[in-house]
Amino acid sequence: MMHGVAFLPLNAMIDIPRIASGLVLSAAIGAVAYRRQSLDRSGWLGAVLTGTLTFGFGSWTWGCLLIVFFVSSSALSHFRQAQKQRIAGEKFEKGGRRDIWQALANGGAGAALALLYGLTHEPTVLLAAYVGVMATVTADTWATEIGVLSPHPPRLITSGRVVSPGTSGGVTLYGLGASAAGAFLIGAAALALMIAEYRNWLPLLLPAALVGGIAGSLFDSLLGATVQAMYRAPSGETEKRASREGRTYPLVRGWRWMNNDMVNFLSSLVGGAVAAGVYAGLSG
Repeated sequence: MMHGVAFLPLNAMIDIPRIASGLVLSAAIGAVAYRRQSLDRSGWLGAVLTGTLTFGFGSWTWGCLLIVFFVSSSALSHFRQAQKQRIAGEKFEKGGRRDIWQALANGGAGAALALLYGLTHEPTVLLAAYVGVMATVTADTWATEIGVLSPHPPRLITSGRVVSPGTSGGVTLYGLGASAAGAFLIGAAALALMIAEYRNWLPLLLPAALVGGIAGSLFDSLLGATVQAMYRAPSGETEKRASREGRTYPLVRGWRWMNNDMVNFLSSLVGGAVAAGVYAGLSG
């Protein structure tokens, strides 16, 4: 149990007004994101599903961390967007507008943890895991958006071989720094939100978020360098299965089912597990 936090009984955790508020708020945020072309229509639906579950069964702290991830990542996706598209646009499986699978890949694990939190009332381990999940998806998104702008070419995480910008599994100092900054933001936001909502100071959330987020992001790069499905396009290796005209590309490495969304989802699980372990280890 979290020291100093007055949690409600299980039957009070399922708060219908809060679920309704989460639905309205996530729909409104999704509408703004859709108009700003950060989401397509299916992505809007995904944002509503994950946002409603996270707000409704977690708490305002949980829901606001989801907003911190979404707003910061959406803003970075528009930062120097044309330049990033020129550098590596042909390598990425999807464009800047997130669809439902991207929304679920980034927010699905967190929504599941929020639902589990509301139904089982296990706050400590689930909150730490959730912070790790959010730190991972934020760290990974920031690393991608900033790392591709590095003046130095990335190196493959498994071998150190120099690869072209945007190559799955490639890492740069820019990307690693952005990854750490994104994870730190989530940890700091979690501390501030817990103080605001529960008047409780939980400093261990910060190292849990930082270590979990960086670990999850590096695991994402490891999967990208080893088992993520990569295809051969005329321009080179790409995450895309086919051209815009519908011409399919041959698979050159990885597992066909291991697309970028699956990589993101599995990485978020790893980041959540690491964060929960760090929190338990430091608090035990």
